[in-house]
Amino acid sequence: MKFVVFTLGCKVNKYESDAMMRKLSDNGFDVSDRLEPADAYIINTCTVTAEADKKSRQAVSRVLKSNPDARVYIMGCSSQRDLMQYADKPNVSLITGTASKSAMLENIMAGISPLNYPPSLMAPLPTVYEQEPFPFPSRTRSLLKVQDGCNNFCSYCIIPYVRGRSRSRGLDSIADEARRLAIETKEIVLTGINLSAYGKDTGSSLAELVRSLSDINVRKRLGSLECEVIDDELLSAMRDGGFCEHFHLSLQSGCDPVLKAMNRHYDTHYYLEKVELIRKYFPNAGITTDIICGFPTETEENHRESLAFVEQVGFSDAHVFPYSKRDGTPAARLAQIKNSVKQRRASEMSAVTEKSKTAFLSAQCGKVYPVYLEEKDGDFYVGYTPNYIKVYTSSDGVKRIINLRMGEIYKEGVKGNE
Repeated sequence: MKFVVFTLGCKVNKYESDAMMRKLSDNGFDVSDRLEPADAYIINTCTVTAEADKKSRQAVSRVLKSNPDARVYIMGCSSQRDLMQYADKPNVSLITGTASKSAMLENIMAGISPLNYPPSLMAPLPTVYEQEPFPFPSRTRSLLKVQDGCNNFCSYCIIPYVRGRSRSRGLDSIADEARRLAIETKEIVLTGINLSAYGKDTGSSLAELVRSLSDINVRKRLGSLECEVIDDELLSAMRDGGFCEHFHLSLQSGCDPVLKAMNRHYDTHYYLEKVELIRKYFPNAGITTDIICGFPTETEENHRESLAFVEQVGFSDAHVFPYSKRDGTPAARLAQIKNSVKQRRASEMSAVTEKSKTAFLSAQCGKVYPVYLEEKDGDFYVGYTPNYIKVYTSSDGVKRIINLRMGEIYKEGVKGNE
């Protein structure tokens, strides 16, 4: 019997899907993460935006195009938020949420398939970290989940309600998995729902975690961070421990009144101080971010302030999104901005971030970086530098690190030559 595990959303979802694939494979099932013919499909859903919910629902039709008679199993953040939106989908045999995914997989493998319509049948959100199987190797770079849940409750975000409170994985467990991953990969990415909160519930810290992995002889990278976690202790641990000089430092808005309305616990002055501290330790650091445009309280003047601040920071890249209303969050109760205004502001912000990206890439011309080649794209092999520049090269190979000189801007990155 063959299973396809189809994943939407974040790196944490992908890690959890890889763990399910490992368990299926260890129990004698054929597995894949590609949309291809199979006997059963597990859809690991996302609810971070309304568009993510829509894509998650549409995934049922997408997988059934490969096999109209297949069983479909739904789990993840979107079904945790509202399982009934999947109840009338064809061929759906089981609906669950974010908790106890490994336990639900036992039911799936045993052929138990009652529809869990009543919310009371959903597994309760855990209060301690749930250990998962060692993940299936489905990427060139390996993900390593170290934390789950979030306590921040930003006013626009639904994720704390569907993932639960922050909980950290044990240091020894993380180190053991990192050593196993180092056998099959040249880069490990630490990930979590709120990675910056690592250790706050256990008396540890992200800096201690970074130090504990310093002897793992692979390239190591951190996932998305909050600016509050950036300090000398963390940066020195990263510098000494072989961590990449790339920081995805969540911003969301470059305007202080909007940040306050978002329940973000910093202002632009504090954020800029953290950026400058990063550049003190890592002068060539790639600093990327997320920006929401059209938050309900954002005025045109606020938007212009945000544009100016983002230009001042000079990000190496950014994900820019129009605000997405999430029912159940405080921001959803506010007067909403027209979609056309949100889209226009997002377009203006994207133009600013694209200009900053071009300036960053131009400044890298002539520098030599180790590039981890990951895939073939047309006539080029493609990989990333430690500061997360996408590099296209005619030097062949996958799953190897080579030193390349940065050249002209090309597509989403630069061309590189030995």
